[in-house]
Amino acid sequence: MQCPSCKELNKDRVIDSRATEAGKAIRRRRECTACGQRYTTKERIEQEARLTVAKKDGSRMPFDLERLLRGMQQACYKRPVAQEAIQQAAEAIEEELKKSFEREVESRQIGLLVCRSLRDLDKVAYIRFASIYREFADLDDIIDDIELVKDAQADSHPDQRALFE
Repeated sequence: MQCPSCKELNKDRVIDSRATEAGKAIRRRRECTACGQRYTTKERIEQEARLTVAKKDGSRMPFDLERLLRGMQQACYKRPVAQEAIQQAAEAIEEELKKSFEREVESRQIGLLVCRSLRDLDKVAYIRFASIYREFADLDDIIDDIELVKDAQADSHPDQRALFE
């Protein structure tokens, strides 16, 4: 390991190690014995067969969990959704993709999984994401989707009486 401060090689010691990302990575706190500078490193298993995303325009790019997470965070911006819940949802989507697709996945499939996940987390975040993902043509399309969400929400508690009848 090279110290980011003094650039000395192999002159560090590990102070602390912790599992992160649900045990998929190790975070290590290190201290350079030459200059005393402390820094953090992450170790992760390198995956040979990476998942590729086939986009609408025909281009392909490697799947990026951070990009997925940023999109979900933007949809949940200023909403009462915990960052931890968004992170867990993104990781669950990544797991689902790895189970269901071997090498390549269409961006449309990822969008559907994100929509389903956001609908469970926060209805407004779902509408925000869907308005961009589904490229609504006009207000009527958005209103139709909102009505579907409201109907699904009403159907989710069939035994519960309405508060105001």
